[in-house]
Amino acid sequence: MPPRRAITGRSQEPRQRFAEELRSLRAKKGDSLRQLGDAVGWDWSLFGKMENGQTIGSPEVSQALDIYYGTPDLLLTLWELAAGDPTQFKERYRRYMALEAEAVSMWHYAVSVLPGLLQTEGYARDLLSAGGSSGEELTRQVQARIARRELLDDDNAPRFRTILSEAVLRTPLEDAEEWRKQLEHLLTMGERPNVMIQVVQQKVGLHALTNTDTMFLRLPDGRTVAWVESGYSGELVEETAAAERLQLSYDLVRDLAMSPVESRKFIRQMWEEASCEPST
Repeated sequence: MPPRRAITGRSQEPRQRFAEELRSLRAKKGDSLRQLGDAVGWDWSLFGKMENGQTIGSPEVSQALDIYYGTPDLLLTLWELAAGDPTQFKERYRRYMALEAEAVSMWHYAVSVLPGLLQTEGYARDLLSAGGSSGEELTRQVQARIARRELLDDDNAPRFRTILSEAVLRTPLEDAEEWRKQLEHLLTMGERPNVMIQVVQQKVGLHALTNTDTMFLRLPDGRTVAWVESGYSGELVEETAAAERLQLSYDLVRDLAMSPVESRKFIRQMWEEASCEPST
C-alpha cells in the first residue's frame, strides 16, 4: 500500500517528506546542487543523496539549510522525525561533553560554522535561533553555549586548535556589528597561548575533511577520541584505529591550511572589510 498522503499532496512518511521538502526548497531558490553546496559549505553530492532519500544527513546539515533557506526549525524538525529516535544522537553527544571536560588538548575542523568554544553570544543566538529555538529555550541554550567557553579560561585549560574552512568566515551574521564583534573575538582568542586558529582557503580545493566537522579530544590516559559530524550523523569515535585514521586526515588538512600568522592576517582582513560596511 502506498504511503498515505495529506490533502497537501505531501507524503506522510517522514523520510520521504523530508526529501520532498529539500527538493521543493531548492527548486524555489533556483539553485543547482553545486550552487547549494558552494553556498552552504558541504559537498554537493550529499544534498543529492538527501533529496533522493539515500540519507537524511546530520542535524547540523539540516540546521545550515534552514539558515540558508530562511525556514527556521522546519528542516531540523523534519530531520528529527525522519531520524526516528533523536534521543540516540543526544545520548552520544552527552558522553562527548563529559569527555570534553576531561580533555588535555583539542583539535577541531569547522566546515561551515564556528566552533561553540569560540562563538560570541550574538553568533550563538543567531545560529540557535535559525535552528528553531526561541523564547526561554533560546536563552537557556545560548547561556549553556557561552558557559562552555569557560573551558578555555580555566587555569588548566586544554590546548585548543581549530582549522576553519574559509566558508566559515564568508558566512556573516545579518547584523554587521555583531559579525564584527565575532571576528574581533576570534582575533582576541587567537592571542591566547593555548589557542591556535588556522584557515583553509577555498582555493586549495577538495580535501579529506571537505564535508566533515570534526573534534579530536586527547584524554589524560593518552587516548584520542573524535566527535565527527558528517553528512550522515553525529558519531563519537573511540576505537583507536578509527580515531587514528581520522587524525591522519586532519593532519593532511592542516598541511593545506595557512599558518597561524597568515590566518590571523586573513581574519583581520575579514574584520576590516566588515568594518567598512554600514550596520543594518
